[in-house]
Amino acid sequence: MNELGVIAAMFGSDIVPSILAILLLLAISAFFSGSETALTAASRARMHHLEHEGDRRAGIVSRLTEHKDQLIGALLLGNNVTNILASSLATSVLIRIFGSAGVVYATLVMTALVLIFAEVLPKTYAIHQPDKAALAVARSARFSVRLFSPVVQAVQALVRLTLRLFGIDVTADAQELISVSDELRGTFALHAIEGSMVKQERDMLGSILDLDLVQIGDVMVHRRNMEMVDADLPPSEIVAVVLGSAHTRLPLWRDDPDNIIGVLHARDLLRALNSVGGQVDRIHIAGIAAEPWFVPETTTLREQLNEFRRRRAHFALVVDEYGALMGMVTLVDILEEIVGDIRDERDTQGGRVRQQGDGSYIVDGTVTIRDLNRQLEWSLPDEEASTVAGLVIDAAKAIPDVGQTFAVHGFTFEILRRQRNQLTQLRIRPPQRHEAAD
Repeated sequence: MNELGVIAAMFGSDIVPSILAILLLLAISAFFSGSETALTAASRARMHHLEHEGDRRAGIVSRLTEHKDQLIGALLLGNNVTNILASSLATSVLIRIFGSAGVVYATLVMTALVLIFAEVLPKTYAIHQPDKAALAVARSARFSVRLFSPVVQAVQALVRLTLRLFGIDVTADAQELISVSDELRGTFALHAIEGSMVKQERDMLGSILDLDLVQIGDVMVHRRNMEMVDADLPPSEIVAVVLGSAHTRLPLWRDDPDNIIGVLHARDLLRALNSVGGQVDRIHIAGIAAEPWFVPETTTLREQLNEFRRRRAHFALVVDEYGALMGMVTLVDILEEIVGDIRDERDTQGGRVRQQGDGSYIVDGTVTIRDLNRQLEWSLPDEEASTVAGLVIDAAKAIPDVGQTFAVHGFTFEILRRQRNQLTQLRIRPPQRHEAAD
């Protein structure tokens, strides 16, 4: 303060208030700069969570960021006014001290002060602590937005009018908005790249978003692979089939496998067997079978999952548009689309995708392209076919023989096994890295 007193004695008593005013304006400018960075970088999800926990400042931040154009306009207006006023005062002071050379000195000094203390310093802090800084400035920023609101609205109207003269429409209706699901996918991908999310977690979260995009026809067990029971068999044979099956629910058919008359649950069968004292021939199989539930193959996984929950059911039969039986779908099939394969101690089937020492993969023909892409991070097309066998048949335009090879989108498919008209096992060789790069 002694130095300021000397300066005041030499050049006038109003120098000291001007210098203090400049310092105050720089602090206000730092507030506006830091607030702009903090409020635009703050996590909306974090603010939403804190607001629900009762933090009123988080609610203020959420409402401010809902109207970013007004927020940014008010903060920029305040920032520019304070910077210009501080520069004008500095120029006035330095001209009185150094004469006409004070203009140059004022430019150099204010550029350094504004850049370091009013821009870089507050923005650096805000970008590293956005949530903390946003909460700290929330109430002051809201006051600034309300204070400058009339001027900001006038400026925005002038800006929109000017842009419209050049054929640019920035109204809300003309903006191209990204969907919430796409935004979440981008967030998952970003966290996966940064290493804060493992592949399994990313796949699970992405699969949840895909429930509306995948139909049950893509995940169902095909009728060829369904295990069913002829209702006309003797009760003793039906009991033997049910007890020997790895499944708890088996469709019952009569006269024709397409004529499903019910679904037999192993638990219901055991109850009935106990109620007749173990006399198998006294069991009326059709009477204890549940009524079959038929769903169209175009039903999405989300719709089917909701129906499973509403009906408290786990099993449905899938039909096409003509009512023909296509397969079956269970609650586990849908859950596996989210979490991956679910196996218990009775599952004896090995992995359907097995990596070989030479870098190739032995794959069952019924493996879906979607599962293969997700497991191995490939990008095989699934528009024309849902399974690996279907992809090869579509590419070959015929049913290949064992030993034949085909190139599909850079991948080499070799037919290893064929059962009648069904490709049951294939070897897939992915493109080499240098080939993929080319």
